[in-house]
Amino acid sequence: MTATAAQARETAAPVSEPTISPWLTFMFAAACGLVAANLYYGQPLAGPISRELGFSPAATGLIVTLTQIGYGLGLLLIVPLGDLLENRRLVLVLTVVSAIALIGASVSTTPGIFLLASLCIGLSSVAVQVLVPFAANMAPDASRGRVVGNVMSGLLCGIMLARPFASFVAEASSWQTVYIVSAVVMIVLAVILRAVLPTRVPQAKLHYGQLLASMGHLAIHSRVLQRRALYQACLFGAFSLFWTTSPLLLASPAFGLSQNGIALFALAGAAGAIASPIAGRLADRGLTQIATTLAMLLGMGSFLLSHFATSGSLSALLLLTAAAILLDFGVTTNLVCGQRAIYGLSPEHRSRLNGLFMATFFAGGAFGSAIGGWAFATGGWTLTAWIGFCFPTVALLFFATELRRR
Repeated sequence: MTATAAQARETAAPVSEPTISPWLTFMFAAACGLVAANLYYGQPLAGPISRELGFSPAATGLIVTLTQIGYGLGLLLIVPLGDLLENRRLVLVLTVVSAIALIGASVSTTPGIFLLASLCIGLSSVAVQVLVPFAANMAPDASRGRVVGNVMSGLLCGIMLARPFASFVAEASSWQTVYIVSAVVMIVLAVILRAVLPTRVPQAKLHYGQLLASMGHLAIHSRVLQRRALYQACLFGAFSLFWTTSPLLLASPAFGLSQNGIALFALAGAAGAIASPIAGRLADRGLTQIATTLAMLLGMGSFLLSHFATSGSLSALLLLTAAAILLDFGVTTNLVCGQRAIYGLSPEHRSRLNGLFMATFFAGGAFGSAIGGWAFATGGWTLTAWIGFCFPTVALLFFATELRRR
């Protein structure tokens, strides 16, 4: 990797072989899951929030969009600070800000205040993307994939369980309760992390402007980052398309599921999180190419299978559930393989590499959600599933050029 003048000024002090205990790995995973869940509470609660706070129909989508925008900005502007600032302190500050933002959302009385809180929830939730490279830095090379996979399994569980949790709590109490409970969890989490996280001071000696400039250099010159980000953008686009449109299919007259029924369906998707540690172990054994190919084939197969799941029968529901699990397995496997690859590029740049990687595939997810809504409204599930099939297919074709070059 070519170094810029700014990067040349970074120094790396010799350190002993890093280690991370199973207990600390579990704490990283739990923290990632609990924080990441904050990003997704608003999706099933958009309706009741909109009615109570007086959002116009056109503005209701901003409830989710502002959180996504905040997260995207945080990936590019805050996550790189993990290469510059003491990691433990940065995580604690972001976790406390998240608690404050969640309280702000729960007491909002106007759309403007709620949207500002949503933006701050997204910004502060990038704490998870500081924690993942933090854990990677603590792991020895031989087991880094396994550690990253275990941490990512916690993050993915948080993502998949957030929607059903929010639905169940809101139906039993109110949407404000969801945000209050999560704020309390963030405060408790900050106390625990303060006690268990070690201090990690990066070796980089850059100003913030130089830090951001170096990200442009990494994005232009790192082929591994470029390819891995593109692969995951395609698969995460398929993931977002599926989970944006499958609730519409399940709520349609064909299936007629209630909100709680859709929430239970979402729980099945959490099964994909078990692929994360498996993928990490495969990557540690040098089987990244095999795991990546399998991930893309699983993504393609899930959408082919879903074509037979539109009749509304019990068997159709089971097929759709199987498709969801296969897709989540594929997306998770490719994600862990991608992170294992980019974290091996340069220890001094891991937070910046992670920020670029996440921002790229997050954009792919946003595109998948947008085109999924259009496809379902235009051609129903048939068109939606074929477009979803195209995402992992493009990734596989591009990956084939990498294999041919090697």
